[in-house]
Amino acid sequence: MKCPFCGSLEDQVLDSRPVEDTSAIRRRRECLECKKRYTTFERPEDVALTVVKSDNRREPFDRQKIWAGVDRACRKRPIAAETIDKMASSIENELMDEYVMEIPSNIIGQKILNKLYDVDLVAYIRFASVYRKFSDIDDFTDELKKLKKEHLKSQKKTAKTKTL
Repeated sequence: MKCPFCGSLEDQVLDSRPVEDTSAIRRRRECLECKKRYTTFERPEDVALTVVKSDNRREPFDRQKIWAGVDRACRKRPIAAETIDKMASSIENELMDEYVMEIPSNIIGQKILNKLYDVDLVAYIRFASVYRKFSDIDDFTDELKKLKKEHLKSQKKTAKTKTL
């Protein structure tokens, strides 16, 4: 590893540990030449996945797009940046496990919706409005009705299991 301070290629790894919820490895290093310490992150090279859009266009998979979409939906909500990072990493890992060459874009959108549903329903609605191309207030109302119905069902299930 090349020292970012002096350019020496001689260093020593002081600490190495996996980064939580990702496939990355964090390494703390010390340059043997200038004695300065620095941190590196290593992650496996991404497999060249292609996203197939709804109009059949193809583009390279970009984790940053997932992160940006989730971040936009969560803006001004009480959701930590770390939570957004974990969601993006989790979605990326699921996609890498499930797909080899091509991923339909609707699968990515649905995975994002599923994660947001578990984290914050307002962020879920925000993302759904763009992903599902809501065109008027009725689209929002319909989605909110479905969401409320699902939420009531899950509350009833929770109440039943508590009484058992």
